[in-house]
Amino acid sequence: MNRREFSRAAAKAAMAAATFPAATRLAGAATLGVAEDEQALPRLSVMLWTVFRNMPFEQRLEKVAEAGYRAVELVDEFKTWQAADFARSAARRRSLGITFDATAGLSSGIADPAQRGKFLEEVGKMLPIIEKLECRRLIVLSGNVVSGLSREAQHQSCVEGLQRAADLAAPLGVTLLLENIDPEENPQYYLTSSREGFAIVRELNRPNVQFLYDLYHEQIAEGNLLETLEKNFAQLGLVHVADVPGRQQPGTGEINFANVFRKLAQLNYRGYIAMEFLPQGDAVAALADARRLAIRSWNEPFPARARSKT
Repeated sequence: MNRREFSRAAAKAAMAAATFPAATRLAGAATLGVAEDEQALPRLSVMLWTVFRNMPFEQRLEKVAEAGYRAVELVDEFKTWQAADFARSAARRRSLGITFDATAGLSSGIADPAQRGKFLEEVGKMLPIIEKLECRRLIVLSGNVVSGLSREAQHQSCVEGLQRAADLAAPLGVTLLLENIDPEENPQYYLTSSREGFAIVRELNRPNVQFLYDLYHEQIAEGNLLETLEKNFAQLGLVHVADVPGRQQPGTGEINFANVFRKLAQLNYRGYIAMEFLPQGDAVAALADARRLAIRSWNEPFPARARSKT
């Protein structure tokens, strides 16, 4: 660590010490013996709809910060906000050192060409809102299957809808994140396959269109998480984390998240990894545990594969 890096780390530590009690700081990387710098740490976030839902917005941010996170993702928490609400949330966010790294909130999808106008109108209305949030990434969904329309036509509609939306978003520096949803959660949803989602992004080949790889949805829909990451890494824009079954915290189900985090580190992934799980028990503790697992795994070598004897 050079002097500049040391000074930056020291300043961060001092700010954290002034803001949070010692017991809270135990969730930090120093507890894990990990250097608090950008290369040693994954960029972790929390999808806010999953936690602290009965609290005022600013208090929810405080709880996320208490768990050790410095980024938050939104859905539509801001839909009724007035100017004063935006100003108040921005002030508290900045005081906590939190970034809004992505938001959802669109009601229209892109698979139905008949909904194209409505979708683009919504994108146009959302762009100035997320500018107020100082957020630069917008999550896009395909919407449900269109009866009587071929899959080829719906695939092409996704491509064309994203193309048009990317044109609107590019001047503001906004990136669109296409997300799939597994068929068990929504059997009517069009884009249930991450493979097709990655293919759509690859076909577009636009720098401000990427894929949101949700490990929970992918494990249910297709599995093969690590190989899919490797094959489609160039199109990866965001990772969401929850275990299967039940959308609970890592370690409660069947996904080996330690290996997933190691793989992302091995691939030199520098995008956000957002916790989108429904915590069992104390939410701050569950988020802190997930953060510790991610940091510890990030700094461990990926285990060598055993050679086949056949």
